[in-house]
Amino acid sequence: MTTPNRAGATPDGGAAQGPGPGPGLTTRRGVLGGGLGLGLSAVLAACGDGAVPVQQVDLEGPPQQGGTVRVGFVGGGASDTLDGAIATNLGDIARAVNMYNTLLYFDDDYVLQPLLATSVTPNDDATVWTAELREDVSFCDGRPMTAEDVIASFERIIDPEDPKSGAAALGHLEEIVKTGEHTLEFRLSTSDTALDEELGQYTSIIVPADFTVEDPVGTGPFMLESFTAAQSTVLTRNPHYWGADGPYLDEISLLNFNDTDALINALLSNQVDAVAQIPPALTEVIASDERIRILNSETGMYLPFTMRVDKAPFDDERVRQAFRLAADREGMVEQVLSGKGTIGNDMFAVFDPAYPDQLPQRAQDIAEAKRLLAEAGYPDGLEVELATAPIQAGVVEAAQVFAEHAADAGITVTINRMDLTAYWTDYLGYDFSQSFWYTRNFLAQANAAVTPGAPFNETHWDDEEFNALVEQARAEVDEAARGELVLQAQQILYDRGGYLVWGFANQVDAYQGYLGGFVENRTGIPLSGFRLDRVWIGETK
Repeated sequence: MTTPNRAGATPDGGAAQGPGPGPGLTTRRGVLGGGLGLGLSAVLAACGDGAVPVQQVDLEGPPQQGGTVRVGFVGGGASDTLDGAIATNLGDIARAVNMYNTLLYFDDDYVLQPLLATSVTPNDDATVWTAELREDVSFCDGRPMTAEDVIASFERIIDPEDPKSGAAALGHLEEIVKTGEHTLEFRLSTSDTALDEELGQYTSIIVPADFTVEDPVGTGPFMLESFTAAQSTVLTRNPHYWGADGPYLDEISLLNFNDTDALINALLSNQVDAVAQIPPALTEVIASDERIRILNSETGMYLPFTMRVDKAPFDDERVRQAFRLAADREGMVEQVLSGKGTIGNDMFAVFDPAYPDQLPQRAQDIAEAKRLLAEAGYPDGLEVELATAPIQAGVVEAAQVFAEHAADAGITVTINRMDLTAYWTDYLGYDFSQSFWYTRNFLAQANAAVTPGAPFNETHWDDEEFNALVEQARAEVDEAARGELVLQAQQILYDRGGYLVWGFANQVDAYQGYLGGFVENRTGIPLSGFRLDRVWIGETK
C-alpha cells in the first residue's frame, strides 16, 4: 500500500499565550471575517495556491492497515492530563476515548451500546444494576481485564480523597460486588434509573487496579508513546486490543495549536490530516478546496453564557431574564454558527426524550429586558465583564455578537478575552462567562453541572425545588412519570436558571480527502466522537 505524500510538521506549540484582542464590540462583518485572524481572503488564497496537489485515493474498498494520522485542535495547557477520568479539554477527551474504554458507550446516534460490558441491567426499582463483562478483554500491557479491575476503577473515581469527574453522579454507590467471574452488581443507596448513562460517559474509564497516570494502561485501541502537555501526544496501536475491527492506523499524533488561524493553515498546507472544530463561517470556503472534506454533525452541544446566581447582579432572577431577553437567538445561530445549528431555549439535553419542546420559545424583547432591569434597580442599565476564551469554536464570536445585542437593552458588556491556560485556571469563579457542553441527557447533565456537589457547577446553582425534582426523576422507574418530573425541572431552569442557552451547535470538522472512516456523530465530540480506531488512509490509485 502506498499513502499520500504528507510533509511532517509540528504546530507552533502550546496553548494560546498572551492576551487576545482587547475588550470591545464588533460588527457582523468583524465576527465573520476580522474576528478570525486568517480571514476569508487568506483562506481562499490558501485553498487555491496549488501547493499540495490533489491525489486520487481509493476509499471504496475495505479499510487499509497502517500509517500515521495527525489530528490538530486548538486548546490545551499545563493542566493537560493522561487521566481520562478527569478529561475536560479536547486533547484530554481525545486521549480518554482512544487510550481507554468504558463499560458502555454512546454510538453515533447517541444511543447507549455495550462496550466492555455485554449488558448492564437494573432490578425492578433500579437500586441494583448488574453488569456482565466481556471475557476477552486485555489491557495494553497484555494482562486480562478482571472484575477486580472494574471495581477498583470505580473506587478510584469516587475516592473521597481524590474524586474524579464522575464522583458526584455516583455519590449513592454503596458498593460494587463481584457475583461471578465476569459479573458485578452496582448496589445503590437510592434508585437510579440513569446509572447506565453515567457508565457510558467517556470519563468512566476502566483501568487496572494498579493504575498510575505516570504509566497509563488502558484497554483502548491505542496506547501511549509520548506526551508533552500543551503540545503533542503520540499514541500507537494497542497490540492487545480486543475489538474485532480496528484500529487500522499504526499511530496517531494529537497536536495542540495556539489558535484557529494556525490550525487551518496547517490543514491547508497538509501539515495535519484532520482538524477538530473549524469556524462555521469558513466551512464553505474551506470545502472549496477539493482536497478537503467537511464533517458536519447535528449535536446536542451548546455554548452557554453562565451567570453566577450567587453573585450580584445575577443573584436577581430579573437580571438573568433580562440578559436572556436581550439575545437575538436566531441572529446568533446565523452569525456565530453560520446557520449550522438550532435555536436554544435556556434548557439543555435537547435529545432527551423528555425535552420540553412545548415551552414557549424565548425571543429577543428589548423593551421587556429594560423593564426587568429597571425593576431590579438598574433603570440606567448596567455594566458587566464577560470572561471568555477560545475554548470551543464559536465561543468568542458568540461573546462579541451578544455584546452587540445587550447594548440595545442598556447592558454594557466588556469582553475579557483570555488565553486558554488563564481562563481554565479560575473557570468556576467568574461572575459572567462562557462554557461548552457536549451532548448529554438531562439527568447526566444535571449531575455534572446543576446539582449540589456537581463538579462543574458554573452558575453555582442550588435550588431546593429543582434538586428534589432531579432526585425524584432519578428514582422514578416509570418512563412517563420520569419524563413529567424532568419537564418540571427543565421549566425551573427556563424560568429562573443561570444559563443562557442560545443555541445548539453542529460539530463541524475538516479532514483530508485521503482519510476514510469519519461519519456524522451526535455526541458533539469532534471527528466522529474522536473514534480514531475507525479511521484509515486510502490507497493511492
